[in-house]
Amino acid sequence: MDSKIAEADKAHAVCIPFPIQSHIKAMLKFAKLLHGKDFHITFVNTEFNHQRFLKSGGPKSLDGLPDFQFKTIPDSLPPSDSNATQDIDALSESLMENFLAPFSDILLELNTTATSSNNPPVTCIIADGFLAFTHTAASELGIPILVLFTVSACSLMGFMQFPRLRDKGLTPLKDESFLTNGFLDTVIDWILGMRDI
Repeated sequence: MDSKIAEADKAHAVCIPFPIQSHIKAMLKFAKLLHGKDFHITFVNTEFNHQRFLKSGGPKSLDGLPDFQFKTIPDSLPPSDSNATQDIDALSESLMENFLAPFSDILLELNTTATSSNNPPVTCIIADGFLAFTHTAASELGIPILVLFTVSACSLMGFMQFPRLRDKGLTPLKDESFLTNGFLDTVIDWILGMRDI
């Protein structure tokens, strides 16, 4: 079979992590596993974190694999220390306000240039569970999406309890007195596998 035809027939996953180190590391490991199973991978990162990759590995560290490519999105934040994690609150706000359009543009570009570049069209998006804008892009473009929670199973189980905590009146705290009046000693005992929190 012609290698150009074989490349165009590959599954093409666009992987996008929440732009902080632990999430990037987990998503990159998952992307490498998929690549090992013959997926074409496009890994989307912020420009800030992409520059950190290049700084740590050298300017050519991300070159070399035609079926594993990197794309970037501007984070729309002011310059910050390249050796430190960006301000999480500002980054989270920027994600909600500024990432949908550039992410959609990347997906459109990948699908538009698929024929001329001999790359396969995007067949799925694998998004960090904290990136709601990816669901909008997937829906608008008709691309299947999978969600990868890069946190531990225990953290995920905890996050999944937020609605129930709210329904039981345990969150949000009513006022600052709840920090000192013993309320924080309330035992939560209904989460399977997580006793006596």
